[in-house]
Amino acid sequence: MEDSILRTKSRQYALDIIKACREMRKSRVEYALIDQLMRSGTSVGANVHEAQYAHGKKDFVSKLEIALKECNESSYWLDLLLSTQSIDPRTCKKLLAECDEIRRLLISSILTVKSKLNN
Repeated sequence: MEDSILRTKSRQYALDIIKACREMRKSRVEYALIDQLMRSGTSVGANVHEAQYAHGKKDFVSKLEIALKECNESSYWLDLLLSTQSIDPRTCKKLLAECDEIRRLLISSILTVKSKLNN
């Protein structure tokens, strides 16, 4: 999984999350919310990256499933931040779109590898 689309997009997503969190800190948004988003949003790419060095297909799937959970969690925090008017709506919309695209890539990758494991 050298420079796969998934790795590239999840890394860019992490960078965009970091930038958004920096902006929210300037606005004095609750630290706990920013921290949760930072952790889950950057964890997506970290787990995708870690999957590259998995010990077999089952471990690979496991890492991607963790990335998927983190992706789902980060969309929750983004939605909460948007609902509390703590994040710029345009920034949030962009991040949610990125998150959704990564989610679809993760699901597709997981299903593909699982179908190969079952055959």
